[in-house]
Amino acid sequence: MSDEETKSDPIIIKKYANRRLYNTGSSSYITLDHLGEMTRAGVDFKVVDAKSGEDITRSVLTQIIMEEENRGQTMLPTPFLRQLIAMYGDSMQSMVPPYLEASMAALRRNQEQFRKSMAGAFNPFETIAKQNMAMFEAAASMISGKTPAEGAPPADEASELAELKREMAELQAKLDKLGKK
Repeated sequence: MSDEETKSDPIIIKKYANRRLYNTGSSSYITLDHLGEMTRAGVDFKVVDAKSGEDITRSVLTQIIMEEENRGQTMLPTPFLRQLIAMYGDSMQSMVPPYLEASMAALRRNQEQFRKSMAGAFNPFETIAKQNMAMFEAAASMISGKTPAEGAPPADEASELAELKREMAELQAKLDKLGKK
């Protein structure tokens, strides 16, 4: 089977003259907000005019963007919109759609890379848990009476532990100051 054959067909959304949208996948009427949610969730759909069968997906997606922009969820700066409008009728107009698609794909890749790197490099709860475990183990060693040779961390770990204790004391002092305000 080819890739196209393994992909499921898009959900058909019928738009009626009264502006109502009917999701044939769920057999229910939906709103533009629902279509926006479906888009963000990566659901593939096609909007067709219920009477003519014409594919009107592009104009409905544009309408969703306009509603988001009117709600204050602006992502399209005015200079960009002016430049985009100026490209209509230009000899380079045919190059704009593939360029914008490639730019959005690159933005998505960069966004995903950034999210992965932030999740891997900065997980504060994991860091705190490791610090707490190190302090617990050091305290347990002291309570159990083990000599430094038996249970104390090596010198570099001991200095790291001391540094962590100092940082925690600083954080606690900051929290105390905030609590007094």
